[in-house]
Amino acid sequence: MRDFALLQRRLVSAWRLSRPPGGTEHVRVVLPSYNLGASALRHYAYRLPALEHRFLVEILQLARVEGCTLVFVFCQAPDAEAIDYYLSLLPPETSARIRPRIATVVVPDDSGRPIAAKLLDRPDLLDHIRERIDGRPAFIEPWNVTGDEVAVAVRLQVPVNGTAPELWPLGFKSSGRRLFAAAGIPAPSGSEGVRTVDDLRLAIASLRKAHPGLAAAVVKLDNSVSGDGNQVIALRDPAGSPASARTIAERVASMPDWYLAELALGGVVEAYVTGDYWSSPSVRIEITPEGRAVVLATHEQILGGDNGQVYQGCRFPASRDYAMQLTKYGQRVGRLLAERQVIGALSIDFVAARDRGQQWRLYAVEVNLRRGGTTPPIVVLSSLLPGRYDTYGRWKLPDGSAKYYCATDNLGDPRWTGLPPGQVIDGVRAPAWSSTAGPGPAWCSTCCPASPSTAGSA
Repeated sequence: MRDFALLQRRLVSAWRLSRPPGGTEHVRVVLPSYNLGASALRHYAYRLPALEHRFLVEILQLARVEGCTLVFVFCQAPDAEAIDYYLSLLPPETSARIRPRIATVVVPDDSGRPIAAKLLDRPDLLDHIRERIDGRPAFIEPWNVTGDEVAVAVRLQVPVNGTAPELWPLGFKSSGRRLFAAAGIPAPSGSEGVRTVDDLRLAIASLRKAHPGLAAAVVKLDNSVSGDGNQVIALRDPAGSPASARTIAERVASMPDWYLAELALGGVVEAYVTGDYWSSPSVRIEITPEGRAVVLATHEQILGGDNGQVYQGCRFPASRDYAMQLTKYGQRVGRLLAERQVIGALSIDFVAARDRGQQWRLYAVEVNLRRGGTTPPIVVLSSLLPGRYDTYGRWKLPDGSAKYYCATDNLGDPRWTGLPPGQVIDGVRAPAWSSTAGPGPAWCSTCCPASPSTAGSA
């Protein structure tokens, strides 16, 4: 870690070279190393190649940063059609200019380990990356930073644009609740530092005493992502009457053994927030290596999965009813994290709820010290249509116009399995969706309602 700390002193100068318009030759090593907790890995291990390939949107940034070479490190080579697709979004002369500045290093290992760990097993590939850097200023762009990513940085002698591993617990659910309290931001009623079944029972009993009409409680593992570490405990019987203490104890005891084992590492219990109208907005922030916290965007997240709490996509921006307030809250949290030496991409997730005739209530629910699902679409927007996010929640272009989008990273159809990537890309790009092109309209009608969804909860 001492060697790593010395390396990090080089980060500011290397990072500045990668700000538009660029000009000086430098290298950005894109390392989508997903160091996931056990619960998330159970669900996402088979998807790691696809998740790694989300970083290909970085190609679009080359159009605005002269002199930058991107070296992507993947466990599976991206298809040429995918790279061609991103380049096709740019003017032909721009694509031709930047294509030579895209390089890929493949670590052929399909296990569920993070790619940084796989790379450490291949000194020949580390040597190859060093040859690609060729003595130029460079830095690593990670998903998150653990001991594996630090070891890669030290071996390459390249700094990392990310939060040091010892600060990773600042993104745990318990730490987030304490951070929100310090920032004066409302959070759902609840308890942090929960580790045992007895802790769960006491925390739920405390919630029920403070909120007798509460319908449910949410248990969250401290170190989890995308809602996969969440479990909902119903506090009412099917008929709607309050459940007995014995029934609640039985529901707690019936939680999966693997979940209770991971809970021993820490978790929180929170009130299940409900309302006649409900949404799951988030704030995307970047803390620069210079220590400046910048709000990049607000989003409405679209959630799904078995528990209704797994990220499926997003709409930009968040509702105008509270986008400005979200921006202010994001600035507060960002400043506190910057003071604690956090660096890189992060987001703050919220719950927004209101009853008919009432104002929206905003609750902060977690800090994500990593690039999340809302990062790729804002990278695409800012690369193709340079502008700025204003305090009113709009992406403003220099001519004064505003741009918006809806995005998903869960678009799929069983009929696509086994098709060449080019054929799927052609189908998605088709001017009109058809039965052969996939389920576009169905997804869009779910993703893009005119207002935040009704009767939701988290």
